Order: sequence, then C-alpha cells, then structure tokens
Amino acid sequence: MKTQNTITLGEDLGMGANKLYGLQGGLQLSSQVSINGTQKVTRMVGLRNQKAPLHIRTQHGSFYVGSDAHDWGRPVENLDYDRLTGAPEMHALFYGSLTGFIRQHGSFDAPLSMIVGMPLEPLTGIDAKANVKAVRKWMEGNHLWQADGKEYQVEIVQATVTSQPVGALFDYLLTDEGKFINERKNAFKQEVGIISVGFNTVELLVVRDKQPVQRFTAGTTAGVRRLLEIVNSDRLYSLGELDTRLRRNSLNIKDALPIWEREVTGVIDKHWGNAWKRFAKVLLVGGGAVLLKDSLPYRFNGKAFVPADPVLSIARGLYKLGKQVENRKRK
Repeated sequence: MKTQNTITLGEDLGMGANKLYGLQGGLQLSSQVSINGTQKVTRMVGLRNQKAPLHIRTQHGSFYVGSDAHDWGRPVENLDYDRLTGAPEMHALFYGSLTGFIRQHGSFDAPLSMIVGMPLEPLTGIDAKANVKAVRKWMEGNHLWQADGKEYQVEIVQATVTSQPVGALFDYLLTDEGKFINERKNAFKQEVGIISVGFNTVELLVVRDKQPVQRFTAGTTAGVRRLLEIVNSDRLYSLGELDTRLRRNSLNIKDALPIWEREVTGVIDKHWGNAWKRFAKVLLVGGGAVLLKDSLPYRFNGKAFVPADPVLSIARGLYKLGKQVENRKRK
C-alpha cells in the first residue's frame, strides 16, 4: 500500500449508503440513484419549495444521487454485486460521496489511498480475485466529474480491498491513529464475532488469532431491504423511497420489525448456534444494528458491543486499518 504523500480514506461500499471516513471524520450518502430526466418544477405557489438532490455528471451520463433521488428521475435500483465492480451508478454514488466530503472538509491536497470494504459474498468463491481486480480497476486512477455544475477531480493511487466485517473489527481494536487500544488488543488473539446488518446483507465473521474461522463466516441477503420488502408487500414504492422514509422516522415498521428480526436471528442461529458463548466479544454494526438495538444485543449475554455510530463503523475501521499500515511502513 502506498502511503507516502497520500491521504488515507476508508470506503464502505454499502448498498444502503456509501460511507467515507478520513482524518476529519465521516460521511454517508444514501445509495439512491436516478437517471436525470427533464427540468423539474421546484417552486409552486401553496406548496413547500423542494431542493433538488445532488446532481452528478460523469462520462457515463447524468444522475441524481442521495436522499430523494428517486423522486427526481427514473430510479436505478440494482442490488446485484456487479454494481460494486464499476457500474455507472456506482461511479455516481462514489463521486457524490467525495463531493460531500470535499464540501465539508476542503479539497484534497494529495492523492488518495483507499481502504475499501466489500460484502463477503463477492470476496469468496472462484470470482473473488476477479471482483477485487475489477474494483481496483475502476477506482484507481484519475477521476473527473461535475457536481451541481462544478468540476471536481481526484487521483486515487491505490485501492486496497477487504471485507466489510474486517472494518468493524479494526474499528473496535484500533484508535483513530491506527494503534491498538490496550484493553482490547488481546481480543485479536481470541475469538471475536462480527455481525454486520446492512441494507442488503447480514454478514457474519469470526476472527481467531488474526485469522477468519471459515465455518462461522457467512453472508445472506436478509438485510434492511427485507424489512422494507415486508412493508412494501404491494410494491407501491421503490426501496429507495422507503429507505428515505425509514431514515426520517416516518415509516411505520411496527408490524414488520418483529418478522424481520426473526429472519436476522434465524441467520445467526443457523451459522453460529450457541458457539457465540465462546467468543470474547460479539460486535454489532450497520444500520440494522441501530434498528435492532433494543433486542439483538441482549441475545449475547453481555458479550455484545455496539460502537458509537454503528453505521459508520466499517468505514471508520477501514480508515484505522489504513493508518496502522502507514505506521508500520514508517518504522
């Protein structure tokens, strides 16, 4: 990994939100994308003014990204893992996240080194190497785009790919400077379970003595999208529209939440059974961990750990991992 004269960023390629984390802090952009249509009406007497979502223009076309994007154009709702390997809408979302980060913290004064977290499934099996290569191919290099008519440009000198649950692990183990937290360092030599409940997937990873325990590692598409699908049984809304309402606490999930919770716990029971009792800790991250905060942690008899801002935990941990590698190279 190249670290000299570069800026490290953690990048969580989430299906529900694209998350970035760097020295200045973190940012998430809702993974809604729509193809830009005709001129929209933003002012109408008697109605509240409506602000357009972020408008991204790339070599692939014109897109709206972020919350409410599905209200402004034709929704692009591809939840296949191929999206992560360089689909046009993935470029738009990534550039939207970078735009938000630059607007908050200023332009980057050096090339970027990205630590990228992906779901477990595309990182396993015969296509794993090809998937990693594809992500690196579209990420590495010079990027030029327009956001709301203004041009932006960044250079990414290296994209290092790992799994999203690994990010959660290092968020728990490391400080923001990439150094081990003394009272947690021993957990790296024991067994630590990680449960990542994201938008698309529920992912399980167990690490023992710095290595994954294969039989406890699994991923399944039972994430928050399943909750929204239960609510959206008549298919009246796009998943993005429902996700926006969920984030704004304006979606009634009272009846659907217990059903989805049983699906999530069923996945955990299937792959872990009672083996979690031998783990030193069980880390719970992702937007689903927030939704299940009043029930899921209590299944683990005091072993559960929910980090501050579990939605950003993976990106934050990837950033910390990048800082640790930087520190080692400087020695």
